[in-house]
Amino acid sequence: MAAKFEIFEDKNDSKIYFHLKAPNGEIIAASQGYTTKAAAEKGITSVKAHAAGAAVEDQTT
Repeated sequence: MAAKFEIFEDKNDSKIYFHLKAPNGEIIAASQGYTTKAAAEKGITSVKAHAAGAAVEDQTT
């Protein structure tokens, strides 16, 4: 099974969120709250487009 994005609405704040889940079902990324499903889908598209080439900035030192 591959990783997957799950889109859901938080009933407490009525915002739309997404999680990126690893093949084992663990959440490996969580989104900000969006006001529309379309905006959340654009967020997913952005993650897909940019994550593979993203640099790692270590701020622990």
